[in-house]
Amino acid sequence: MEILACPVCKGDLVLNVVEENEEEIISGTLYCPACGEHYPIDEGIPNLLPPDLRN
Repeated sequence: MEILACPVCKGDLVLNVVEENEEEIISGTLYCPACGEHYPIDEGIPNLLPPDLRN
């Protein structure tokens, strides 16, 4: 988490875990309090694309 930054404003990200196992986070979000963006974590993979580039 120390090396991750918001791709929009470069702010620190806050991790919100919805589901995890012993090894990894399965689902949740990364939230940037500086600009208010949320980045989903789905099947263990964070989607750090800016919102206008996500499908």
